[in-house]
Amino acid sequence: MTAPSTALLTDHYEFTMVEAALRNGTGHRRAVFEVFARRLPEGRRYGVVAGTGRLLDAIARFRFDAETLDMLDRAGVVDRPTVDWLADYRFIGDVWGYGEGDCYFPGSPVLVVESTFAEAVLLETLSLSILNHDSAIAAAASRMTMAAGNRPCVEMGSRRTHEQAAVAAARAAYIAGFSSTSNLQARREYGIPTTGTSAHAFTLVHDNERDAFTAQVDTLGAGTTLLVDTYDVAEGVRTAVEVAGPELGAVRIDSGDLVELARQVRHQLDLLGAAKTRIVVTSDLDEFQIAALAAAPVDAYGVGTALVTGSGAPTAGMVYKLVARSVSDAPDAPLRPVAKRSLAKAGLGGRKWAVRQLDSTGTATAETIGTTAAPPEQRGGGSHRELLRPLIRAGEVIGHESLSMARDRHDAALQELPATAHQLSRGEPAIPTRYVEGPR
Repeated sequence: MTAPSTALLTDHYEFTMVEAALRNGTGHRRAVFEVFARRLPEGRRYGVVAGTGRLLDAIARFRFDAETLDMLDRAGVVDRPTVDWLADYRFIGDVWGYGEGDCYFPGSPVLVVESTFAEAVLLETLSLSILNHDSAIAAAASRMTMAAGNRPCVEMGSRRTHEQAAVAAARAAYIAGFSSTSNLQARREYGIPTTGTSAHAFTLVHDNERDAFTAQVDTLGAGTTLLVDTYDVAEGVRTAVEVAGPELGAVRIDSGDLVELARQVRHQLDLLGAAKTRIVVTSDLDEFQIAALAAAPVDAYGVGTALVTGSGAPTAGMVYKLVARSVSDAPDAPLRPVAKRSLAKAGLGGRKWAVRQLDSTGTATAETIGTTAAPPEQRGGGSHRELLRPLIRAGEVIGHESLSMARDRHDAALQELPATAHQLSRGEPAIPTRYVEGPR
């Protein structure tokens, strides 16, 4: 089955800009756009790049079929010459970006798009829709997995967001360290491990808890996870071990004082001879509640609502801005830096490079962004890591990589950051952003 076009996952004004720019000739000028966040969500120490792989797939499908063109024409969104231009649209420019899973900071050029103005401006809304959502989820997931330490986190937020957003959220969470998801479409599309057993409804449909547990163990085996808080937790735990035996895989607690209940349940399981039975907790967890459970005898966390809503920051706040354009539509015309100068939203014009400065121990000290020909040499025994990598060259996607590579990159990026990055308390970005400007 042919994947659907992404051409209308955008805003009306992208097309009106294209029409006007094509009419006066500026649409053919070479242009450089950047995606960046002016600031991190309040109190966050770092951001996480996610959605890059989804965006590359979406750009490859950004085409206009006859039905779409007819809709744009009949609705009067653009004039007929622009419809004819869109009929042949295919992005043939270049794209660079931070590696998926890497961390970013205020001003980081997480995506750089170069093509003609008309070609590149059409990708604005699509790029921001994907990167803002996925990066917000990944940042929240990263904080949660950091708080969880070596205990696995399971993504289970599908019932708390849009059905397609749920799939994207599962992918972003997996990049940031979640071990699995409840969402089967995420498994189908991205190969993410899935897990799941039963809800309270399964217990309630049976005449009693014992019948429900027996049915589940008969179906899934003693290694399953039994939900023990439908009625009385202590009675549920006793019944669970009686039904499954000491080899019961896990019990799940979904309500109440999770710290105290986890301690009581662990003690009860040990007395019943089920010392290897794990304890899984759920119930609207976020990174702060997970951190509060660090001293409790919990083995895994299931996270839903807080994760898929970005745990208080549902968007990464990224923008897509023109930073350079050619002085004419001649193919070899030089690029001129351009930027907004408006109060509180002033930008830095010019094509940029980005590196992460590292000290002699390999710890990050700054995010350095510049418009000079190349990054300056590092002094004092340190080094730097280049952050932009090619994603699309002359319209061909060259930057696809596996989710395992993105997971590994995220883990390495976190290890590179100073200790302050691992704090959940409010604070400034873990490293400062520094700019190196070339001559204007």
